[in-house]
Amino acid sequence: MKSSEMLQNVLAGTVKRVLPFCLFTFLPLTVSAQGDDIIRVNQVAFYPQQEKVAVVENGGKKVTLKVRNQQTGKVVGKTRFLRATQSPWSKKRRAVVDFSQLTTPGRYLLEYGSHSMPIEVKANALTDLTAGAIKSFYLNRSGMAIDAAYAGKWARPLGHADTQVYVHPSAVSPGRPEGSTFSSPKGWYDAGDFNKYIVNSSYSVALMLYAYEQNKAYFDGLKVGIPEQTNKTSDLLDELMYNLEWMLTMQDPYDGGVYHKLTTPNFEGMVMPVDCHQKRYVVQKSVTASYDFAAVMAQAARVYKGNKDYPCFAGRAARAALAAYHWALQHPRAFYNQGQMNTQFQPSVFTGEYGDAQADDEQYWAATELYLLTDDPLFRETAARLQPQQFTVPSWGSVASLGSFDWLLCDGDDLSSLNRKQLLAYCDKQLTTLPASAFYTPSGNTEKEFGWGCLAETFCVNGVTLLTAYRLTGDTKYLKAAQQNMDYILGRNATGYCYVTGFGTKSPQHPHHRLSTADGVDEPLPGMLVGGPNPGQQDGHEQGVAYPSKMADESYTDVVPSYASNEIAINWNAALVALAGWIDATVK
Repeated sequence: MKSSEMLQNVLAGTVKRVLPFCLFTFLPLTVSAQGDDIIRVNQVAFYPQQEKVAVVENGGKKVTLKVRNQQTGKVVGKTRFLRATQSPWSKKRRAVVDFSQLTTPGRYLLEYGSHSMPIEVKANALTDLTAGAIKSFYLNRSGMAIDAAYAGKWARPLGHADTQVYVHPSAVSPGRPEGSTFSSPKGWYDAGDFNKYIVNSSYSVALMLYAYEQNKAYFDGLKVGIPEQTNKTSDLLDELMYNLEWMLTMQDPYDGGVYHKLTTPNFEGMVMPVDCHQKRYVVQKSVTASYDFAAVMAQAARVYKGNKDYPCFAGRAARAALAAYHWALQHPRAFYNQGQMNTQFQPSVFTGEYGDAQADDEQYWAATELYLLTDDPLFRETAARLQPQQFTVPSWGSVASLGSFDWLLCDGDDLSSLNRKQLLAYCDKQLTTLPASAFYTPSGNTEKEFGWGCLAETFCVNGVTLLTAYRLTGDTKYLKAAQQNMDYILGRNATGYCYVTGFGTKSPQHPHHRLSTADGVDEPLPGMLVGGPNPGQQDGHEQGVAYPSKMADESYTDVVPSYASNEIAINWNAALVALAGWIDATVK
């Protein structure tokens, strides 16, 4: 992340932050009674032929666990001891055991003395999780009532219609003077708050579009349960369209520039959208928002071309992409600096900044997407000039690798070959950490891999990168490594949590999320990936949040005030959708 804006907590439940929030699905979920923390294992499901590994908190002693069929009560197998492992931080020693010989679908118990954990083996092991993660975006929609027919007990009335949004003095143009209003409906609430941000929306949509392009048949056949489900378009593309249509309203029609965000001056308290009454503004147009917008609109124009449910969208998106790119070229220093803006314009704004101090990566991504859309050599020349020297996993503030992913679609192009080489070198380096890994994963083995949104930005996005390597080479070592990262998220980790709300035997109950806190429903909205262990513990400094440990991989607490470890966000859930869906599309 290039910008490390510190989240600032405000009284009365309001919160400033860099990273965002999300929601989940109303599906027939099966959540077992909570198991035992001694055995750390994927709490959702394994595919029959998948490698199956658990980690036992036993001091690293050589151990064998029984595998018992829950229905018959019979012991059907035992685990195989692989090795002892030691945490690089806490120095705790643990045992790593394998039970990959268990291939028959069913529900089982892993037993270690008096301790046990339920596990399940089934085909389509991650289908419900993927659908739930997508459904969270529907539950997180702004500008419409969320219907009980699709949301069940998480239904809610219309909030933030955004049909009268004010032009902040930082955002004026000849056609839109200060204080004028226009309509900017739809879109998703970004994170725990109720604002909408172009930078993060662009990244989130793009990551899911990439996963869709790589797995079209799978996503076309996946039913999520949203109001658009009866049309001919994939439910995933329908959900993305709801946000893309909002994004189009964020472009100034008079010059092509894109407003950085739609926001209230201050974060709302822990209330429902219908109870929010602050004015909502569009603020300053930025070069990063404009390039990000140009990139994702060009990408979407390709993906939705010929779509009969949205027949006019591809052409409109292409024109919007070119106009935003042209504006960004003319305003190369129009970076969004909220503190500086507040010294010049009123009202001051104190919501998420998504700031950035350079735009080479955004321009590289936009030029790549526009080249793929238009075949104009000028865009290729720009991308070649800005080509990164190495692959880095993408995040909202470092988007070059979204362009790198797309160059891989261009067989025979020199940039395609270069990006393939860089990506495979990155993935091979990731795999070198596995033999000594505390939880048998290629990610999460150094302290720097834990922090804001690490479960998405380290584990999920690394997993998507590994799946890309598998798609390029057919080498199953990359697929297996991506699944190992997913197993970590789903319970094989230092805290014993399945980090997705509504799934597993021990999942977050109190995410930092206004909708889940204020809706009067005991359970949080399901399908949301929380940020995860964050040794920075910034909320502990500001809010006095108590963490159970200072160790990098144990620095997580399931309480509402913990925005540093327990918030949710659309970019994090986008990464979950991409990883879980791609695995589910691939593993038979």
